[in-house]
Amino acid sequence: MVRLGVTYTVAGYFLPRHYARFKRGFPRVRVEIYELSREAIERGLREGTLDLAVMLVSNMHDRSQLAYETLLRSRRRLWLPVEHPLLQADAISLEDVASLPYVMLTVDEASKTAQRYWKPTGLRPSIVFNTSSVEAVRSMVADGIGVTILSDMVYRPWSLEGQRIELRSVTADIPTMDVGLAWHRKRSQSDATKTLHEFFSLSFGGAAA
Repeated sequence: MVRLGVTYTVAGYFLPRHYARFKRGFPRVRVEIYELSREAIERGLREGTLDLAVMLVSNMHDRSQLAYETLLRSRRRLWLPVEHPLLQADAISLEDVASLPYVMLTVDEASKTAQRYWKPTGLRPSIVFNTSSVEAVRSMVADGIGVTILSDMVYRPWSLEGQRIELRSVTADIPTMDVGLAWHRKRSQSDATKTLHEFFSLSFGGAAA
């Protein structure tokens, strides 16, 4: 049996189709999945209540006791409603974005991550709404309430109301959102945990950590 921790974004936008493939290939391996915060996952791996995690390793704090492997790097881009003036721009800067109303996603430490690339510029997004709901962000962008910068992994071209959302790159040093595996450096893995670990690793070719 494998006790697997996953974060919210991983549970909603990454895990299901890959886990379904694993279950078809290894039906006898029992996996218990727990959706937890990044802090709770790191604590569970340290204390041994979790065997493995699929999480946003780009957010991981404890890199001394915990090891990780990056599976997927998802770039962050600007989401815009149709007919927005910036869609015609040759290049878009963070200064351009800072002049617009901004919808800030908060789940999985998204707002803290945003500060990592906003703060060094001396600019601030003009936040009109903070939300933990990706769907709320999607609808508000599509309705023209604000723009946002989020990862391609959570992007969908349509809101729940059927309105189009466009993507554009920003000329700034914006970090990728990295999904990966995490585990305790010194704790040995069971055969079941090794099987799940190797499945994910081989499926993605093991991007460099």
